Amino acid sequence: MSSPVTAYLLLGSNLGNRVALLRDARARLAATAGQVVAASALYETAAWGREDQPAFLNQALAIETLLSAGELLARCLTTEQQAGRERLERWGSRTLDVDILLYGPAIIDQPDLTVPHPRLAERRFALLPLAEIAPQLVHPALGLTMADLLARCPDPLPVRPWLGDGVL
Repeated sequence: MSSPVTAYLLLGSNLGNRVALLRDARARLAATAGQVVAASALYETAAWGREDQPAFLNQALAIETLLSAGELLARCLTTEQQAGRERLERWGSRTLDVDILLYGPAIIDQPDLTVPHPRLAERRFALLPLAEIAPQLVHPALGLTMADLLARCPDPLPVRPWLGDGVL
């Protein structure tokens, strides 16, 4: 790949020092995957899918990368592992989750990678921080902006700006 692609990632954590884990993940991704060109505020939300666990902190990043989507996924998974991520159960608690929400205008459907993220339009905790940094970004499969998707999002879980004392 010769020119950079803007990819949008969602970081999430609900175990340990969530702020430090997100800050470290952002730094690792900037060092290994590309330049972080935008970052949302931190948002806190109840766990989605399994509600019997601690609340998550989430942050969206826009990153300019020269990596292919597959290479970017590999860097995201390595970053999760470096943060102590263990995959014990679907939608379970985790020290770090790094999802590729969008990879430029690409639509990718492979066994190990689906982009745009298949549940993006259903998850307020992903749409709110993404709409903060890229409200007019158009979902390549749905043809709607992130702001429009957020306005139509059926997810009832509240997503609140995090008011803690940690700063990224």
